[in-house]
Amino acid sequence: MTAPARAAAAAFAVLFPALSVFAGPWRDDASAAVARARAFLVAEQKEDGHWSDPHMPALTALPLWALVKAGETGPAVSNAVKFVLSTQREDGGFYVPKPGRGGSGLGNYNTSVCLGALYDSGLSPAGPLLKARTYIASSQLEGDDTMAGGFGYDKASRRRYADLSNTSYALDAMSRTSSLEELRPGGKKTDVDWEAALAFIDGLLKDGPGDDAGGAAYNSRTPQGGVETNAGGRVSLRAYGSMTYAAVLSMCHAKLDRGDPRVRQALEYCERHWTLDENPAMGSQGLYYYYDILSRALSAAGVEDVGGRKWRIELAEKLVSLQGADGSWVNSNNRFWEADKILCTSFAMLALEAALDGAEEK
Repeated sequence: MTAPARAAAAAFAVLFPALSVFAGPWRDDASAAVARARAFLVAEQKEDGHWSDPHMPALTALPLWALVKAGETGPAVSNAVKFVLSTQREDGGFYVPKPGRGGSGLGNYNTSVCLGALYDSGLSPAGPLLKARTYIASSQLEGDDTMAGGFGYDKASRRRYADLSNTSYALDAMSRTSSLEELRPGGKKTDVDWEAALAFIDGLLKDGPGDDAGGAAYNSRTPQGGVETNAGGRVSLRAYGSMTYAAVLSMCHAKLDRGDPRVRQALEYCERHWTLDENPAMGSQGLYYYYDILSRALSAAGVEDVGGRKWRIELAEKLVSLQGADGSWVNSNNRFWEADKILCTSFAMLALEAALDGAEEK
């Protein structure tokens, strides 16, 4: 933010303290936390440009994305881009083949994260990104069952499988990189079937009445958030926090807005279950992913208040309080790989950057 803009924001905060997202020291604290995390990630990068596990390109793409959003332009970014590009396969996916996993190493998850990060870096040629878009589009499941329209971890899976987390990553990457199709040779554009994707998401949204109304489950089979039994004895999978925000983000990418009843009801679930102390219905499991997806979903939906709470300020203050002395974040609960400092630090940085970016637009 420029000095004049900062001065104007400060003046606004004095005049309208109840309305301003600039009120208080949270912005400076959040920016300082991002700077510490940025230094941590740069110091932890391996010589060949990767972080964490070289067999999982997404674990390099996530810190790359966080550093790019933080304004990093040094060798850490260019080396990470080179590493991620080196993992692209002939079919367009970014992954490392694993023979014991259907011939693919979580190809759709890795490719979706890598595509978005490479695009935001501005350092990748269009060709690899267009190939990645083709790979992701070809990973969408067709048919007429509850998995149709969704995306799983990889298209070479031995079983028919899709979930809302992988679907949200795929839709996010495809939406944010859609302008690349203007560069595709031959003029024939590649995209996902957005109507089918919406149908998949709609099937995971919980009907009311009840505390779960409007929330979203992971998929139709896996009880990540547990199960519940209604008065009629029907057992169903419970909704939980991070998947509901994933649904909101995905619906926004599909051009729905807060006027759509599905988006509105999902946001009402988020309001009823607002907390930053846990991932609702999951406790500490996937907590940093929850912070990341929450920030991106609320930003995409244009939401500033959640039940009267300024979510940008509360989220920033929470993350600042959780940051380690070395500039990193980590989850004591290793579910979903969150004992990995690189992963949690990337999620936390992205969440802080989303909070700060939205505030600067005011």
